Amino acid sequence: MELSCVLSSIKTYSEELGLDLSKPEDRFKWFLASILFAKRISADIAKRTFFRFVEEDLTTPEAILEAGWDRLVEVLDSGGYVRYDFSTASNLLEIMGKLKREYGSIDKLHEVASDPRDLEKRLMEFKGIGPVCVNIFLRELRGIWSKADPKPSNLAVKVAEKLGLKDVKPYESQLVRIYLEYCKKRKCDSCPVRMFCKAR
Repeated sequence: MELSCVLSSIKTYSEELGLDLSKPEDRFKWFLASILFAKRISADIAKRTFFRFVEEDLTTPEAILEAGWDRLVEVLDSGGYVRYDFSTASNLLEIMGKLKREYGSIDKLHEVASDPRDLEKRLMEFKGIGPVCVNIFLRELRGIWSKADPKPSNLAVKVAEKLGLKDVKPYESQLVRIYLEYCKKRKCDSCPVRMFCKAR
């Protein structure tokens, strides 16, 4: 089997969350999930916490603003997001307030951005959103948003080099997952791309 086929068969995080990024409402949910994934916390906790937001119907800027700080902390804690519960609740309220005031929606933000770099700059103007969050969010929107074209993360580049893969961008999300779930944990024997790895 070709490397490209194996990589394509690995789910991205947005796919694992059941999101269809061609839908505006799911793009917002992916924005929320990206904020959760960006902290130094396990992907499992981020996923569990995201699903708690879905269960509580907190998947629009309006719902999150209406929920208020105390309820957001409760939902974050119930997903196991305890290390960053207070700061994340505060950031989410600020982010949603600014999003509503200045753009109206996450899609409008993309629309008004002049180019990929301007899009990234506008996203990083939100409190608590840095380069890691921007990369997580935008790499899965390549091909959906015309201006979503972040520079590939170092983790993806590192794995691509091990695999002799030149074109990183189409598989960036899968490469990052491979790093986090196999390379970092030294689970080489169960890695789905082990037969292509030059580091073995």
